[in-house]
Amino acid sequence: RGIAGALLALCIIALVLSLVRVEDVTLPPTVKHGLVLDAGSSHTSLFVYRWDADKENDTGVVSQALACRAQGQGISSYANDPLKAGESLRECLERGLEAVPAAEQREVPAYLGATAGMRLLREQNSSAADQVLAEVTKTMREYPVAFKGARILTGEEEGAYGWITTNYLLDSFAKYSPGAHAWLRPEAASVLGALDLGGASTQISFVPEGRVMDPDEASRFTLYGFNYSIYTHSYLCYGQDEMLRRLAKELIAVRGQLGSNCTLASSANQGLLNACSKRHQQGLRGGPDPSEHGRQVTLEGRGNASACQAAVKKLFNFSACGQSQDCSFDGVYQPPVRGHFIAFSAFYYNFKFLNLTKGQSLGTARETIQHFCTRSWQDLSSSYPAEDPGRLPKYCANANYILTLLLDAYKFNESSWKDISFQMKAGSADVGWTLGYMLNLTNMIPAEAPLWAKGHLPSLWAAAITFIVLTFALGLAALLL
Repeated sequence: RGIAGALLALCIIALVLSLVRVEDVTLPPTVKHGLVLDAGSSHTSLFVYRWDADKENDTGVVSQALACRAQGQGISSYANDPLKAGESLRECLERGLEAVPAAEQREVPAYLGATAGMRLLREQNSSAADQVLAEVTKTMREYPVAFKGARILTGEEEGAYGWITTNYLLDSFAKYSPGAHAWLRPEAASVLGALDLGGASTQISFVPEGRVMDPDEASRFTLYGFNYSIYTHSYLCYGQDEMLRRLAKELIAVRGQLGSNCTLASSANQGLLNACSKRHQQGLRGGPDPSEHGRQVTLEGRGNASACQAAVKKLFNFSACGQSQDCSFDGVYQPPVRGHFIAFSAFYYNFKFLNLTKGQSLGTARETIQHFCTRSWQDLSSSYPAEDPGRLPKYCANANYILTLLLDAYKFNESSWKDISFQMKAGSADVGWTLGYMLNLTNMIPAEAPLWAKGHLPSLWAAAITFIVLTFALGLAALLL
């Protein structure tokens, strides 16, 4: 009877301890992943992002888990062999899947966004563009992911998503204040502008002083519980590769008006351009130009920076703006630039090569570019032996184009030049449109409710376990006796 009484007492104690001060405990959030392929005009890159499923204030807190640059050219270059467009993605898709747990892969949303190269191809040959998209879609459907589609982004989408990425990575969006127990929105002046220069287009995006007067140039987003309205515009055919082709065509055209479209039947190497190239360049064979009845053309560099800039300015129609102050070029509406800007992609790569990404003044930038353009080809090729010889002669033209675009088109000046920072990364993440795309999509992906479980304080849990063990021990002893 004594043992039975002890057993009963231990059972009651264990039961009480197991029920007392039971609390709801939040389990760690599930980690989600997403894949975005950036099918640019010159190459394709894949990015893997991850975020906690419960999200922050309705927007996922996204980080970059992997970046992979695909081999070969952009998918638009495979217009005559679309099958290769899909094949070019395989290596990066396989690497991307390695960054995602196997059990999660089939639920991972995967997107492909094509930019200006495919926008141009669609204008020139819509059926070829459709075939390229069909092939990349077919390839991506072969992989165990939740493929959401391949599509051509508008220029404004590309610019706006780049703006989201820039502000997200540099902490310009709303932040949580522990003291106020609320999400606080930063002042509009602290929100950054974004400047993107690709191969076939360039984008500018920022929050203007007042409202955007032209609704076609406005984009609106809801991020972290706040609404944002920005000015954004994309200029097709004003990316650096298309600029070089158009500039070559302008320099070759010795008679008549040849138009200002982006088509020039020439090899990619026809970027070694007259006054924009280095002095004493040993000439360069360009491809056949339509105006020259298919004959080969050689452009020889003269190393004249001012003549180069004058030639570049002819690519813009500044007179179309008349006396309007809210106009960039080609008659496009643009409010005055405002705030600090991040210039990335080709803005950064060209100025990085020229060592102009450390906040140098406009005067220093001009002097550096002018000096670089006057150096001989022999001097440059011996000074930069590791640099791609196909890229090295283009830096003079590219740098003068950047100056013209920023100063004459976007209307930065001596004072506001210091508000431009040239950078390609923020922390471990790349600046570009893909992260902004994923952030905006996570706003549309329903948040998962936090997982809850019943929990005890560790000391009470240990005591309950001890009494339960003693109960079983005494019960076993009673049976044996």
